[in-house]
Amino acid sequence: MDKERRQLKAAFHTLGCKLNFSETSTIGKMLAERGVARAAEGERPDLIVVNTCSVTEMADKKGRQLLRRLAREWPEATIVATGCYAQLKPTEVAAIEGVDMVLGSNEKLLITQFLDRWLAERQQIVEVTPFTEIREFRPSCERGDRTRYFLKVQDGCDYFCTYCTIPYARGRSRSGKIADIVAIAEEAAAEGAKEIVITGVNIGDFGRDTGEKLLDLLKALEGVEGVERYRISSIEPNLLTEEIIRWISGESHKFMPHFHIPLQSGSDAVLRLMNRRYDTTLFASRIEMIRRLIPDAFIGVDVIAGARGETEEEWERSYEFIRSLPVTRLHVFPYSERPGTKALSIGYNVDPHERHLRAAKLAALSDEKHAAFINSHIGEEASVLWEHPGHQDAPMHGFTENYIRIEAPFDPEAINRVTEVKITAENLSKEQ
Repeated sequence: MDKERRQLKAAFHTLGCKLNFSETSTIGKMLAERGVARAAEGERPDLIVVNTCSVTEMADKKGRQLLRRLAREWPEATIVATGCYAQLKPTEVAAIEGVDMVLGSNEKLLITQFLDRWLAERQQIVEVTPFTEIREFRPSCERGDRTRYFLKVQDGCDYFCTYCTIPYARGRSRSGKIADIVAIAEEAAAEGAKEIVITGVNIGDFGRDTGEKLLDLLKALEGVEGVERYRISSIEPNLLTEEIIRWISGESHKFMPHFHIPLQSGSDAVLRLMNRRYDTTLFASRIEMIRRLIPDAFIGVDVIAGARGETEEEWERSYEFIRSLPVTRLHVFPYSERPGTKALSIGYNVDPHERHLRAAKLAALSDEKHAAFINSHIGEEASVLWEHPGHQDAPMHGFTENYIRIEAPFDPEAINRVTEVKITAENLSKEQ
């Protein structure tokens, strides 16, 4: 058995969020420790792991298409489907021709155990724990092929927003312990990590099940020697406390001036229909505080266009509120109907074509805000952490503290190092 496993080659495909990326990398490391090598590009894989997303119907569709394409390209490979789509619709995923294993959210980081079973029995495996029974927190921290590390500190969500399936896909909110997470960060630092991105489903909820606090975690991570930078991948506005903002703006020297804060709608009426836990007044106050204390901060904002209940009047109100915000970029998603969500009971449903028109208008507003932000920094000196390019013929790239992407000719000596760079129109990356 062990000899057979040592001969296996695996390929990995990830759809969705940074948390999925972190977990896929951890799966790769776990398999490598058991003798399963990563297949080189174009090499025939024996095992294919697909970590799926299900945040929208389009995400489900991409997952189905990818699984079918891989089954056609590599008919002899063992295909493992895991992630949110596999958790929410295991029967549908298992019915896709060529899928050999379907592992739910609770099972994905137990993949080596299921690989043993597959190698012994060669019978399709479908293992999915009901979301109400998912209780254990399983950490992950990996960089995969990138320079930055992604450290999972929390998983699951208790919010049950009316449009969202994540609590059903990820289970209840649960966290790691500060001491354990710091130990993982120290291991990453020993491997050479210069920047770590803090990931989770609802990061601001960290510690609610363990009696610890997010700010205490951030302060503990600040003390890890060798790590020069941290970023918080996303945090709810009601959980981004004034205390956290003040600490990042003052005492912290490692947490970057970079925030990603979900808004979803600029209409209080729609926010109530969504079951969001804040209003536009609170959201605007958080943005104002960040801009006052950290003027150069990058602020990304998630927005759903055309959600149920977003009448023409509420859409105009939402757009004007968003337009007034001094934020950097909008991450825009047309509303997607998700089976089983409470949003389906909301009477007013925006026509799909209108949803996309609203999304396009928000995307144009985002481009305008982002361009203004970048142009305001041209001519300034900034610190850039250089990352690996896709291949050696490509220019290398890196991000400033406030997440402006810079390019330069490839220099292997610069990779994973922070250097001072003057921002110019010429060295701005086209892939901002």
